[in-house]
Amino acid sequence: MRQKSRAVIARDNTGTVTVEDIWVEPPQHGEVMVKMQACGVCHSDLSTAKGIIPLPPPVILGHEGAGHIVAVGEGVKGLAVGDRVITSFVSMCGHCRYCMTGQPQLCDQNARTAFTLPDGTVRTRDMAGAPLNVLCGCGVMSEYATLHMDNVIKVDRPEIPMECCALISCGVMTGVGAVINTAKLTAGSIAVVFGAGGVGLNAIQGCAIAGAAMVIAVDRSDHKLELARLFGATHTVNAAQEDNLVKTLKKLTGGGANYAFECVGLGSVVAQAYGSLRKGGTAVVVGVAGLQDTTTVKTVSLALEEKTLKGSYYGSARPREDFPRLMSLYSGGKLKLDELITHRYTLEEAPQAFDDLAQGRNARGMIIFS
Repeated sequence: MRQKSRAVIARDNTGTVTVEDIWVEPPQHGEVMVKMQACGVCHSDLSTAKGIIPLPPPVILGHEGAGHIVAVGEGVKGLAVGDRVITSFVSMCGHCRYCMTGQPQLCDQNARTAFTLPDGTVRTRDMAGAPLNVLCGCGVMSEYATLHMDNVIKVDRPEIPMECCALISCGVMTGVGAVINTAKLTAGSIAVVFGAGGVGLNAIQGCAIAGAAMVIAVDRSDHKLELARLFGATHTVNAAQEDNLVKTLKKLTGGGANYAFECVGLGSVVAQAYGSLRKGGTAVVVGVAGLQDTTTVKTVSLALEEKTLKGSYYGSARPREDFPRLMSLYSGGKLKLDELITHRYTLEEAPQAFDDLAQGRNARGMIIFS
């Protein structure tokens, strides 16, 4: 039986979101229906609403969520009604060349689920019966959501609040994963993190967890730089107050950083991250830039200085392995999750949550479902 639900929808590319009644169809083969309990408000949701991430509207937003299963379709294995789950916005088929070589975040199926389920259809319709696309095959900024079973990871730790589980779904996995999985940062290194938003703060704490000797947070907001200290930054630099940011960072690090993480999504900041490296350093692009954005680096430095410029999608995640590992770090007091949530909203307050995100007021805003 279909389920009536309230959901946050971007009906155009103006950045405006609405909260509407929708219908969610029951799960088909290999799918589950989840009653959502928490959903983070991520910058990717805002970028979708603005058309920076060009998905065809109308689209139900939300990809960083957690809840419990209320219905299970045929062919679902390892999941049952009542299970607590975290959503994963990267769809993994399990048998393509990338899945088979330990890179499921690059799965071929992922490209086919940008705004639908893996079969190319959706289980969501507005009250007039028109289909509604779903962000990253999820669309979990909704009271109920039907997802493919490959997009949910079971939570076996009842002591972890669901709002904290939701954070692991995107912001934490992306930031911490970029440090530990993609860069494989080594203890004693010097690291610079550009951007102290939700993902940047997690990159910062990832550096601290990995044992970096110096972690420099760069942002244009003093408030965010204060938060960066809480998450493990040893030094902070306000980019708005620097005439030559790269020169300042080179001086502060004694010649450059071993690792730099770009968590903003701007080509110009990628160039700064690369420029802040010492010889042999690695710059990791974590932020998602606009499709027309470009980055310019001195080509000769790639050879003569053996610098590396690489990308990190979803923290090079292997969700079924990494999510439990992150939950263990939290339970062991090594990973900060509660501190990331700077404001909680009801579903009806979603437009305010998006405005607060656009204005840079939150580390992470969290929608809590009743």
